[in-house]
Amino acid sequence: MLIGVSMGGMLCAELSEVLNPEKVIIISSAKNRQELPFCYTFQRIIPLYKLMPPRLLLGGAKMLQPLVEPDRNKNKATFQQMLGAKDPLYMKRSIGMIIRWERTLNSQKIIHIHGDNDHTLPIRRVRSDHVVPNGSHMITLTRFEEVKQILLKELLF
Repeated sequence: MLIGVSMGGMLCAELSEVLNPEKVIIISSAKNRQELPFCYTFQRIIPLYKLMPPRLLLGGAKMLQPLVEPDRNKNKATFQQMLGAKDPLYMKRSIGMIIRWERTLNSQKIIHIHGDNDHTLPIRRVRSDHVVPNGSHMITLTRFEEVKQILLKELLF
């Protein structure tokens, strides 16, 4: 079994082809490039992120996070610590990997858990198996009880 959150879910979608697990659970993620928001598609055509120094990208993320992540104020210190711990070059490379992601097909083994208030990967583009009401991109932190119940249900069957 593979379980991944956000970009980790995208990696699990790729690994499912090689490892052939019984189940793959992705949380606040995308199964394929069609589920990514337009800003990533646009950057594929015009890769503006390449022009920005890594530290500027990280600084921009810190500035925009309160607007993009609705649950940020519930765990402000944790969110600040998470962004502060990110290596700027790693973040820039991660953005590039997401923008260039090629996956178009889904494994039938993928079980998708997603919040309906996710601004990072909006649900309007996502086909999920389980929707967490008012859940943001950080549902594993802010809505862990609901996520735990879904995981228990999926793991027991």
